[in-house]
Formats: sequence, structure tokens, C-alpha cells
Amino acid sequence: MKFVILTGMSGAGKSTAIKMMEDIGFYCVDNLPIPLLEKFVELSDLQQNAELQKVAVGIDIRNGQALEELKDVLERIRSTGASYEILFLDAEDSVLVKRYKETRRNHPLSGGERVDKGIAEERKRLAFLKEGADYIIDTSQLLTRELKAELDKIFVQNQDYKNLFITILSFGFKYGIPADSDLVFDVRFLPNPYYVEGLRAKTGNDKEIQDYVLQFEEAHIFLDKLSDMLNFLIPNYIAEGKNQLVISIGCTGGKHRSVTLANALYQALSGNKEYGLKIEHRDIGKDALRGK
Repeated sequence: MKFVILTGMSGAGKSTAIKMMEDIGFYCVDNLPIPLLEKFVELSDLQQNAELQKVAVGIDIRNGQALEELKDVLERIRSTGASYEILFLDAEDSVLVKRYKETRRNHPLSGGERVDKGIAEERKRLAFLKEGADYIIDTSQLLTRELKAELDKIFVQNQDYKNLFITILSFGFKYGIPADSDLVFDVRFLPNPYYVEGLRAKTGNDKEIQDYVLQFEEAHIFLDKLSDMLNFLIPNYIAEGKNQLVISIGCTGGKHRSVTLANALYQALSGNKEYGLKIEHRDIGKDALRGK
């Protein structure tokens, strides 16, 4: 039997993940009282029907003070020879606050305090689960379909999972540096296609722009040096336990040079199973929207 404990921060997407686990064949129980967990594992092991060959149990801060008993309960379960895996969903504090404000819900630990106070307290109480987690997914930058793809990778394709998810993000400096950037690179040193007749309306997703930007030796030197640095940094980020890495590449408007080089970097990093990878072009259509 495959037994997964699904936990994590409130607002990080556990309810969505539970539904996705059901869709891929797990028998799911959400918010199971901790005192019942041992008995549930025992009964699941005794059952031989196919329905209980894959089980996911949602446990989170809603268990209140009983959460303090969970560490001992898990140790007793493991001592019986039963095995389990812990999937921990996390997100940056600023993202969690935003999600709570958008849904107008109160954090379960905030009481009359601000939401961020409740989030800080929840992090302290769940720290032991995150430290012992087999899989940590940071949903700060994930779309619903991307979370589904990550769960599919772990529990359907059975791929090795290293917990780091990398977002390559192109942007325009005139619209501001992305606040969630970990690494920011400025490619405004390259000639700008904006001023070339016939290229202004196109983007870095078009071959004409790519050919223009990548004809310059400096673009290739930049990509080689950046790839070399990232090949050094990423394994060290994984070893350190980092879950989310946002690499931002900016030019003036976020339409030509940054998009081209972000696409090229994405191709250079694709195919590595040590981390998840996606690309996003934040400002690619803003000039068109403004009529420029």
C-alpha cells in the first residue's frame, strides 16, 4: 500500500491537491483527526481491496493542539513496519497573505490578529513536518495545471523529485523588477530590435527577433556564462533545500531581448530531471495593450 500524508501551509493548495490525488487513483481522507491516524493505517493495511492500495490523508493546522501528538504518532506507525510519505505544500508568506485577502477568509490561527501573524505561528507548528517531508512543492508560482503536472510526475510517473521548481521570467524594467525574483539579469546591453524597421511589433517568440538578437556574439557569451553559473548554483540550491527559484531576465519593455534570452535559457536547462522548470513572459504584451 502507498500511504501519503498531505500537509502544508493553509492557502498553499491542499484542498486542490486532495482532489487531484483522487483523480489519479488515491483514496483520500481530508482533515483526519490525529488520534485516529494509527487505526486508519492499521485498517488500510488489513484491507486487500484495490480501493485502498493508494491512500492520501490530509492533516494540517485544523487539528489544533492535537498536532503536537503527530510526531509521536508517526514514529509509532513507522515502528510497526508501515511506510508513509509526506507531501508538504508551501508558498511564500506574501502569496499566502494575498490569497487570504482575495478570498476574504480568516487564517485559522490569526484570530483577531493580522493574517501574517497566523502564518508565522503556523510555520512554527508545521516546521517538523516540513523538515521530514519527502516532497515539498512551493505553489507560489504554480498554476493549477502545473501543480497537477508535479503530482503526476511524483505519484504516476514515479520520477525522482528534488523539490526545486525553477521559473524563468522575462520582464521589462520600465514596468518594475519582479518582486519575487531570486536572480535578476539585465540584457539591455544588447542592440534593441525595437528600433529596427519591421521588427518593433514582433516579440521574442518570433523567429525574426530571435535571429536578430542571437546574431550578436555577446548574446551567446551571456548565455554560456549564465548557464555555467546556474549549473553550479542549482545543485547547491537543491542541497540547501531551496524549493523555489525565480530567474528574471529583463530588457527595456520585456518584449524582445529578454523574451529571446529567457527562451534560450529555458531550452538550455530543459531535460534535467533534478528540478521542475517553467517559463513566463510577464510583460510581453503590455506595449500592444497600451497602443504602442
